[in-house]
Amino acid sequence: MARSSEQNAFQVENALVLYATNFVIMSAAVIYEDELIRSHFELINDCHIYLIGLVPKIKFLKAKKKGTDVVASFIVANNQREVQWSPPSDISITCEPSMEVCVQVNGEKQFIPIEDAMLRYLYHMERAVDFKILYIGQAYGLNGARSALDRLKKHETLQKIALKGVPDAYDLTIIMLSLELGTDLVTMFNRDARDKSNSLDRMNKGLYKLHNTNEAERIALYEAALIRYFRPAFNIAFKDNFPSTNMKLLADCYNKDFSALVAEISIDDLPYVLFSDVIEHKPYHIAYYDLHTEDDRKLFFSLLEPHV
Repeated sequence: MARSSEQNAFQVENALVLYATNFVIMSAAVIYEDELIRSHFELINDCHIYLIGLVPKIKFLKAKKKGTDVVASFIVANNQREVQWSPPSDISITCEPSMEVCVQVNGEKQFIPIEDAMLRYLYHMERAVDFKILYIGQAYGLNGARSALDRLKKHETLQKIALKGVPDAYDLTIIMLSLELGTDLVTMFNRDARDKSNSLDRMNKGLYKLHNTNEAERIALYEAALIRYFRPAFNIAFKDNFPSTNMKLLADCYNKDFSALVAEISIDDLPYVLFSDVIEHKPYHIAYYDLHTEDDRKLFFSLLEPHV
């Protein structure tokens, strides 16, 4: 996984890995409608990171049978797309006049609207629907008492984006992310390093310091790393000066002697392909940063592309 070099200063180096495990998606228009989103409140309260962006409007046109398959037509951001679905053998299909998929399981029939079934296929199988990130933010408060939704309800930038106008073929949408509280520690062992003393102590300290990095710090670091990675159009802080030894946000990380920070969005169930003006469409995003400028303290992971 890592480069082995006699130039490395220490035999043991540690990287802090942060990632999201769950999410809530809603239109920006419904963030004030408590009754509509009440069923999601429990998860929303654990979401402290939010992405504001644009998703294409989708209009279902029609569905037709093609042999044993279903072919559905959609308008996605003014572009017509067709999705062809080959259902399992235990699913029978009717497209006219009911416009339903008939799912038969254990002799019982369940009818699902073609539009709903094909939309799910469009999202998850075709990956045809993208999300352009315009702004990234976080809300935490005392002991996590403030959620992303709390912040969004009085969010000046969200209002600014809405006032500047949303293209006709798109909807202004919010993705709220819940971070994994346990976090991960990646430790590199380099047998050829110059300093091989205190290696066990450095490894133990890495584990100890990881568990003493609190939730508020992790959320702030995750937000800053994502902003630096995506560089959204409406963000200002962290776009060009992360990481930096002068930043108060990173002071504790430097004190704890982490060598690198990794922030990931790698959620299989996320229905959108994320991108920004500077980052291409990808189903998974990994932002990796060395926290030290000295070459002998940098970590290089073969599966990760450092972003500068």
